[in-house]
Amino acid sequence: MLGALAGAPLLAPSLFGAEIKDRNRLGVCTYSYSIHWKAGRDRHPKARFKDPLEFLEYCHRLGAGGVQIGLGSRDANYAAMVRAKAEAYGMYFEGQASLPQNDSDAALFDSDIRAAKEAGAEVIRTALLSGRRYETFDSAEAFRQFAEKSWQRLTLAEPIVRKHRVKLAIENHKDWRVTEQLEMLKRLGSEYVGINVDTGNNIALLEDPMETVDALAPFAFTTHLKDMAVQPYQDGFLLSEVPLGEGFLDLTRIVERLRKANSKIQFNLEMITRDPLRIPCLTEKYWATLSGVPASTLAAALTMIRQHSSKTPLPQTSGLDTDQQLELEDSHVRRSFVYARERPGLG
Repeated sequence: MLGALAGAPLLAPSLFGAEIKDRNRLGVCTYSYSIHWKAGRDRHPKARFKDPLEFLEYCHRLGAGGVQIGLGSRDANYAAMVRAKAEAYGMYFEGQASLPQNDSDAALFDSDIRAAKEAGAEVIRTALLSGRRYETFDSAEAFRQFAEKSWQRLTLAEPIVRKHRVKLAIENHKDWRVTEQLEMLKRLGSEYVGINVDTGNNIALLEDPMETVDALAPFAFTTHLKDMAVQPYQDGFLLSEVPLGEGFLDLTRIVERLRKANSKIQFNLEMITRDPLRIPCLTEKYWATLSGVPASTLAAALTMIRQHSSKTPLPQTSGLDTDQQLELEDSHVRRSFVYARERPGLG
């Protein structure tokens, strides 16, 4: 079964009515529609958008309060069109940008930040690692080198976002444990650099999701709001995004905590539809960069997994054709919006 809404058309009138203008309502992160974006690039006939303007339009039809997406190398005229459409719909726009790798990248980063600001972004999301810590690094030294390079990239980026007076939000992207990320931010000491709080990612690093939110909230500029489901497997546990309200996270408490810390914060749904992630926390390689984490942390994490183990199968895309994957992805997003509609501060 693809879910209760799997048979709904991929493009439909807003779940909430066409003319609701409340920027506090749930928005959509671009990664909620990764399968659709790939279909668009592949010119699949059921792809419903292929660029940020079309994505904004589609999310408006869903009833979203805004979007978080990168503009890429588009010019000022395109940015102006994005801003005009978002303002006409009463939606917010948040940008995305990759940090400069070195001095020669700084001009491109400056251009990306300028374009996002021209499109109306006050916050721009970024990440320091595109992969996952336990898969990317084979040794503590490799991670140390990554941390050093990350610091160099941040010190290149900070003067640029400060010049443009926009907020740079670094996602906790299965790369940093909470104390490591906070130490880096405090060392930088910039009012223009904070956190894109992902509500599920640090489970992969054996951290309690509510404790993660509590610690990161004072530095939060924006969010990737997601619910999570887990199940044990031989080498550790499986971790999946699931539609809001269908996992084990205390979403009401999470939203309240983040909004208390930042009354202007936006909640961007990141409902990634894919096979479950394997978190191999019982293997030697997993611990290559985490040797300082005590055994009690692993024990607490595994206890949490057992207590909240999903009684239903976790989402799968393997074995589905593209049409079925598109249908499942859209269903997951729509089910999340049905949940959000009935929650104060989200719907």
